[in-house]
Amino acid sequence: MHMATNLAISRDLLERAVALSGKRAKAAAVTLALQEFIARREQRRLLELFDALDWDPEFDHKVERSRGCVSSSTRADPQPATP
Repeated sequence: MHMATNLAISRDLLERAVALSGKRAKAAAVTLALQEFIARREQRRLLELFDALDWDPEFDHKVERSRGCVSSSTRADPQPATP
């Protein structure tokens, strides 16, 4: 959905955005710039969430990944089940 709008944008910024984007139309350059802006902000938010997690340095993802995923008949070195 497109929305017609009038914006006061710096001529220099718009010319640089058009040149760097490789787009012919100003609207296409502005749309691309907005998409990239949104993507960067969303990525930053994800990084902030990752920083909020408590990581367990003892966690071994390889052990967790292999639990119950491989049948004993396909393992090179089958291990007996521990009680």
